[in-house]
Order: sequence, then C-alpha cells, then structure tokens
Amino acid sequence: MGIDITSAEVADFHQVLTDHSRYWGGRDLRSLHILALVQEFGSTCLVARSGDGIRGYVFGFVTPDATGYVHLIATRDDTRGSGLGRRLYGAFAEAAERQGARRLKAITFVGNAGSIAFHRRVGFDVSVIDDYNGPGRPMAVFRRDLPLPSVGLPHR
Repeated sequence: MGIDITSAEVADFHQVLTDHSRYWGGRDLRSLHILALVQEFGSTCLVARSGDGIRGYVFGFVTPDATGYVHLIATRDDTRGSGLGRRLYGAFAEAAERQGARRLKAITFVGNAGSIAFHRRVGFDVSVIDDYNGPGRPMAVFRRDLPLPSVGLPHR
C-alpha cells in the first residue's frame, strides 16, 4: 500500500484529532494541535496518507531566522518503525528549504526518551536547556543544519 505525503488540509487536522490516541497513545497532546498552523503554514504542514487514512503527520513552519521548526511529528501506531517518520522529516525539510530555511529545530520534554532517540537517529544534535519552557521546565532541543543529504536523514 503506497503512502503519499501531501499538504495538510483542515479536514486532515480534524481527522488527526479524532484519531489522536493512534498517534500519541495515552498522552493527551490535543492542546498542542493548533489549526492555525495548517491554515497559515500549509506548505510545511504535511500528512502521510494511504488508502486506510492518515499514517503520520508533521506540522511546522519556517521562522524569520530561516529555521524550519517542527511543532509536531507523529506516526500512527501501526506504522511505527517503517521509516515514515524519517520520510516526513525529509519532506518537511524540502518544503522548509523552498522557503529559505537553513536549519531544522524541534523540542520535546526531557523525559520523552523515544523522541530523543528518534531525533538522534536522524542526525539531530540534542541539548537540554533549563527553563526553556518557563522556570523549572527544561526541554530537549534538537537542531540540524540543512540541506539534508539526498539519500534521506542518515546518522551524522
């Protein structure tokens, strides 16, 4: 079954929220899903779809300092380990570069071992920044330069 990565639409956003637990398990991250991202930054908000629905998505944008910021990236529970997260990052990087991005950035909670491991595997540098999200709220911050190698997102 083929998977196509395309720009997200409002209906996709609502479908992702409907199927939220398929992407995030028991963590309720619906409050981080912001419809305005899809409406205002549609070319860097992407969904990976197949015949049975949305398999994964990445919502992000390009900042004024030429950083492609990934706000959310997730794959559906039955798609994990297939390389789709890597493909989504590659598609986001291409879209961000078309808008002038020279680097990528993302953040997560310091306890999110799965996300930290994934980002390291796809070549991001990881640092923990104290008080990043307010006093006493450190975050793991991921950074990687663009362009990406044409073969994908290999280890660095």
